[in-house]
Amino acid sequence: MRRSTLEANAELLDQAATEMARRFRVGGRLFTFGNGGSCTDSATLAGLFARPPIGTPTTSLPAWSLTADQAIITALGNDVGFELVFARQLIARAQAGDIAIAMSTSGNSPNLLTALAEARQRGLYTVGFAGYDGGTMADNPNVDACFIVRSQSVHRIQESQALLGYQLWLATHEKVDRDLGAA
Repeated sequence: MRRSTLEANAELLDQAATEMARRFRVGGRLFTFGNGGSCTDSATLAGLFARPPIGTPTTSLPAWSLTADQAIITALGNDVGFELVFARQLIARAQAGDIAIAMSTSGNSPNLLTALAEARQRGLYTVGFAGYDGGTMADNPNVDACFIVRSQSVHRIQESQALLGYQLWLATHEKVDRDLGAA
């Protein structure tokens, strides 16, 4: 499952890592988000990007999980509705040139889709991680790159999404390092 997912997404991984590295080099920042298990996966991914691979010249890349602050999540959920908890944070924090990554097993979460639409409107590079058939994230004009794990098992979807996230992290850092070495 994991090997077939990597093979199916190899070209997209390279394209996304190239664009993310380009944005990081000019001051772009990464914002990740998800619900439930994907919430913790998105926080892990942000933490990875903030740490360079051992033995590389890359410094930390600016990355934050929009799921990390419980006070903000609950305040926004209460005051404006759960569908806007991530979009409102992007409105307050993000700017053109940044990157938004949404993680979902279904690809259909309204609050993630709303945030991706907001991110796209603001000039962010948008990345989705989805399972099953990709749901609404697949072939969505607000999603620049969508990694789809074609499985019916939530466990296998999340395992494969984690692997894709690690590969994206490593490839992005390698491209940033290569470009810094050429500068």
